[in-house]
Amino acid sequence: MQSPRSLPARTLFEKNRLGRYCLSLGVTGLALYIWWLWPVMHQDPFAIFIAAVIVCARFLGFGPSVLCTATSALALDYFIFHPRHLSLHLSANDSERLFIFVLVALLTAGLARQRSRAELRASHANQRMAAIVESSDDAILSITEDGTIESWNRGAQKLYGYSPDEAIGRNIRLIVGDESVSPSSDRPTAYRAEHLRKDGSRLSVSLSTSPLRDPRGHRVGSSMIVRDITTQLKAEAALRRNERLATAGRMAATLAHEINNPLEAITNLIYLARHEPARSDNYLEIADQEVQHIAAISRQTLGSVRDAGSPSRVNVSTMLEQILRVSSRKLADRKIEIKTQFEAEAEVDGFEGELRQLFSNLIGNSMDALATGGRLTVRVKRSRGWNPLQPFQPGVRVLVADNGAGIARGDVPHIFEAFYTTKVDVGTGLGLWVSQGVVQKHGGTIKVRSRTGVGRSGSVFSVFLPVGSLVGVKG
Repeated sequence: MQSPRSLPARTLFEKNRLGRYCLSLGVTGLALYIWWLWPVMHQDPFAIFIAAVIVCARFLGFGPSVLCTATSALALDYFIFHPRHLSLHLSANDSERLFIFVLVALLTAGLARQRSRAELRASHANQRMAAIVESSDDAILSITEDGTIESWNRGAQKLYGYSPDEAIGRNIRLIVGDESVSPSSDRPTAYRAEHLRKDGSRLSVSLSTSPLRDPRGHRVGSSMIVRDITTQLKAEAALRRNERLATAGRMAATLAHEINNPLEAITNLIYLARHEPARSDNYLEIADQEVQHIAAISRQTLGSVRDAGSPSRVNVSTMLEQILRVSSRKLADRKIEIKTQFEAEAEVDGFEGELRQLFSNLIGNSMDALATGGRLTVRVKRSRGWNPLQPFQPGVRVLVADNGAGIARGDVPHIFEAFYTTKVDVGTGLGLWVSQGVVQKHGGTIKVRSRTGVGRSGSVFSVFLPVGSLVGVKG
């Protein structure tokens, strides 16, 4: 590869304008000397001077070629038309011949100048391209069809440890080992591979190969751009290990979050059993259900299914009454007003533990959003769904509403995402994510409306659960 610091001698010479004009005079003198030595030129002296103009235009530029044209015209007049005598009064024939010479010389000089400029631009473009290739940190090399290395930049020398003299002329297997280079393709190809350094160590690389063609379009080899991705692959492996650790952390956070509600319920039930001995058996029975719920959550978090077995008929109204009864102590302490409206026959087919988890999360979130003296509204009624595939599907609709602080408009689209929470210093951001999963598993829908205006704030969660959607489904 050519160094960007090295410039052709022609480029340096073009900067010396005086030298170029002086050299054009020398070219005119050389043409005259050749005419004098070569008798054949005496028959047509214009040819040698036209050649002089072309040489000046080609190598010295347009200005020196014009000077060469003028001095050639004077030389023709002084040495050829009127030997040893400069006459500006030429015959008609000589004047016509001299005019045609000047015209042809200038036209030739102009054409030669355009070609010279095009070649100069191409030369500069090649120099820039060579500088880009040479200064690239990526290894850039070219090989012939039989795998012989033809070019080798500094990036390749740095990557593989071979100097250009050591690599050029050797087979590509010097760096690829026994692996195949790449399937022969007429299109650029990108892939990953393992290559060999000079010291014998292996490195992971990302390659991009493209076909090289001659002016007729025939393939003559391939170019290769190679990048070391060894560090990148190590970083990706570290990220995968960290993701496994993060997954374990999320599992622990899920377990802690889901167990927290039933544990709080058990605490409240024990409190109620102590202060209401007449109903202690009922409270202890509900507490036992919560313990079973905790066991089911543990199995789920450890990789088990949520509710083993088949779905059963669940009375949603009865379940919500139990959840509110469990939370009655906390609601009373905070003076929260409770409004309920339950239909007695609101039943669905589902997994009881998961549905209890769903409604506990919704009611718990509403209680967290309420200030002292707030209002919580829970309604259960039989309804029909809005599923376009099953219009007017019968089911049960549950409405949980509060007049708390509300959810900001920008947060609403994200509240069902895992680990997204609007609570400060509390919550894991898993409750609504888990709740949405339960609803979707039961073939239902969950929607939210919320506003944050002063005096009119609050949130409403609406859950629709169809009847019979889990028939034959295992937990």
